Amino acid sequence: MTTTNLAVLVPLLPFLGAAAGLLLGRTAPGFVRPLAVLPTLASLVLATVVALRQGGDQAIDAATGLTPTGSVPIELALHIDGFAALVAVLVGVVATCVQTYSTGYLREDPRYPSYAALVSLFTSAMLLVVYSGDLMVLLVGWEIMGICSYFLVGHYWETPEARAASIKAFLVTKLGDVPFLIGLFALATDAGSFRITKVLGTVASGGLDHPTLIALLLLAGVAGKSAQFPLHTWLPDAMAGPTPVSALIHAATMVAAGVYFIARLLPVFAASQAAMIVLAVMAAVTMLGSGLAALAQDDIKRVLAYSTIGQLGYMTGALAVADRGAAVFHLLSHGAFKALLFLAAGVIIHAAGTNSLAAMSRMGHLRARVPDAYWTMTVALLALAAIPPFSGFFSKESVLGAAEHVATGHTEQAPGAAGWTVLIAGLITALLTAAYAMRLWLLAFRGRGADAPDHGRQPLTMTVVLWMLAAPSLAVGALAYRVLPDWFDGRDLTPTLTTSVLGTGVALIGGIVTYAAWRHTTALAARVPLGAVAAHPEGDAAQVEAEAIASHAPVYGGVAYAPDPADPGRLLLGPLHRHAAVGFHLDAVYRALFVRPVQAGASLVRFLDREVVDTYVRGAGALPRWLGIAVRRAQTGNVQTYVSALLAGTVVLAVAAVLVATGA
Repeated sequence: MTTTNLAVLVPLLPFLGAAAGLLLGRTAPGFVRPLAVLPTLASLVLATVVALRQGGDQAIDAATGLTPTGSVPIELALHIDGFAALVAVLVGVVATCVQTYSTGYLREDPRYPSYAALVSLFTSAMLLVVYSGDLMVLLVGWEIMGICSYFLVGHYWETPEARAASIKAFLVTKLGDVPFLIGLFALATDAGSFRITKVLGTVASGGLDHPTLIALLLLAGVAGKSAQFPLHTWLPDAMAGPTPVSALIHAATMVAAGVYFIARLLPVFAASQAAMIVLAVMAAVTMLGSGLAALAQDDIKRVLAYSTIGQLGYMTGALAVADRGAAVFHLLSHGAFKALLFLAAGVIIHAAGTNSLAAMSRMGHLRARVPDAYWTMTVALLALAAIPPFSGFFSKESVLGAAEHVATGHTEQAPGAAGWTVLIAGLITALLTAAYAMRLWLLAFRGRGADAPDHGRQPLTMTVVLWMLAAPSLAVGALAYRVLPDWFDGRDLTPTLTTSVLGTGVALIGGIVTYAAWRHTTALAARVPLGAVAAHPEGDAAQVEAEAIASHAPVYGGVAYAPDPADPGRLLLGPLHRHAAVGFHLDAVYRALFVRPVQAGASLVRFLDREVVDTYVRGAGALPRWLGIAVRRAQTGNVQTYVSALLAGTVVLAVAAVLVATGA
């Protein structure tokens, strides 16, 4: 079978699995789990074969025309270069792990069939985005992911937090998709085609008439999908969904789509220095703001959510200095350790019976209850903090190295200001990342107080997945910069000495300072046993998480955080903690600028509709009704009345005729 045919099957198999799962979910529930795991696994195998055959050489291109659409045709096209081949493998690995993990995590959930089908459809849509060679076909996968995220984030629809989070995720991402669609049409108009190869050819020949406008319109969609400032607020709230969904969205789909899109069309953005500066500033603000916010969160999943926002900021920072190799390298390594972090967090939430780090800090021996999650999460946090030799070190330092080259003038692919912006923000964020990673580890695993509840060993399908993801978190970084340069435009991915020393140094400082702050606050705090919050009965992991979300509602949008005197984040942030805990009040700003005006406008429209328009409608209906009443009263059924009325009418007509004749 040709490589093109194999590539077509990669997104098609999960789609067929989703359709079959929905059809057989009620009639043959025993097939649901195999239909969730096996098509995704087969897609992973085929994606790996496609990557090996592609080998980082010339891109694989194939296309077939659709129904004529006018001057700008739309085609079913494939464009698989080294980036696409590797990202497809990442999507397959994470999706397979999530589906396998979910068979145990949601084993008692009655809505598991629809959940598994939506995850498969989500995976298929992302693979379509990765392999597509036509921007309109890419947009189809882009929008399907948005719809799937709405249903998956709202899986626990019984809780108001999940319902609100799903609506918010849908609306914010759609807000960015409107200018994104306009930008795609403008780009295709200038290029005369939606084909990616023709668009890139037009850019190379200088054929774009409005590169800055197009790039900024596309960036709006990317900011929404990849949760970049200022459209990042939906991602922390999306943690109201099941933990496996969080792992999928954060590691390999949805948020990765925006970064991948810029990497694929990087020459379009590089054609405008203004767009690159905007991209660099957006990345810097995203990195710094998310790092501070993560240091103040009490919910373990929200810490990881803000962490994802910050790591996506690193990726967009690499793209701002025109190094898509470093960006996709970090995308790959981040996908492995972030999926591991979320799936391990799901195990911890089940064991603790709560999402709250403050509650976990009052539990003793929690790490002994979940040894697999403890060790694998430790590995993932070290990778997140970019401590050598873990994978995050190599990919993050490659980003900082690319920024250093641009800032110091070694390369002129991007403005020097963009290089300095990304470099300085990246180093500060490395300090913050190590700080909140250390804080999470200390509060979750070094708690003191009453023993954590013992729920027994986790299902094998969950623990095996954790160790499978721990391996690339350890090895993928060192392997990638030695073995995979051909897939990354042939560029050397080896970290530079300067950024390696600086990046590792600030990370170690962040971890050490956080540990010292924790020791200080622990010595001063009077530890109170968690009590009833920890005493959750034996039960299904998904049910525990749903109840934890419902019982810990303030972390999903409120400000009433239960204070934890042993939290080092409070000491480190000081008066800034209160603002960082609520995302620097950006949601409040949006409510004031957008939500309330829209609600006021809706109220005005409702008033006009009910009191003005309806008044005219009711008046138009009242006149015929009154006439009908009058006519109905005249229909008495009495023949004498009818004859009398007839005679009276005849007399009136005769008199009128005489008067008219006399007057004439």
